[in-house]
Amino acid sequence: MVPRERILEAAARVYAKHGFRGATTRLIATEAEVNEVTLFRTFGSKGALLEAVLMHSVAGTEPLSLPLDPADPLAELTDFIRGNMERVAAMRPMLIHTMGEMEDRPEAQEFACRGRRNIHDTISAYIRRLQELGIADRDADVMAAAVMLMGTVISDVMGRPMVPDVYPPLDKVAAQYARLFLRALGAPATPAALPLSHSTAPNS
Repeated sequence: MVPRERILEAAARVYAKHGFRGATTRLIATEAEVNEVTLFRTFGSKGALLEAVLMHSVAGTEPLSLPLDPADPLAELTDFIRGNMERVAAMRPMLIHTMGEMEDRPEAQEFACRGRRNIHDTISAYIRRLQELGIADRDADVMAAAVMLMGTVISDVMGRPMVPDVYPPLDKVAAQYARLFLRALGAPATPAALPLSHSTAPNS
């Protein structure tokens, strides 16, 4: 592994544990098993290093997608919700520190908001496609529905460790959220209930 990648991974671990203020260059250098001179030679400053960490975290994963031609909305949304919950859970420690530092560090705001914007746009496009196909209520508020679903995912992942008893069981929660979301949109949860031209049922 090249030193830059090792430094970024080490800095991410230290930042997730201590936040920007507590993530000293000495701690990062120790974690990366390099000297502080190497940090500054590679990134220029602590601020530039942690900005690179945040941008690397965003760029390091491909956005999860939903199909342009829905065939099984419940299964598609369940997989999408589960995947996003897993990703947010993996970033939870870093997100906690990032949200607490958004006012002081613009790059932290960029990190916290970019992924959410992409997911919001993906959900919105999927809802509009459901509406075009006659699967979802054409009068459903697309923007509000997308905000509610993404907010539910964020709330679950961030809040579950603190009050686990108020959330549905983890192995069932993605399907439960998907089912409620579809119900709110006036869309059927099973392929057999879709309009004939879009159903995956036999002889459709």
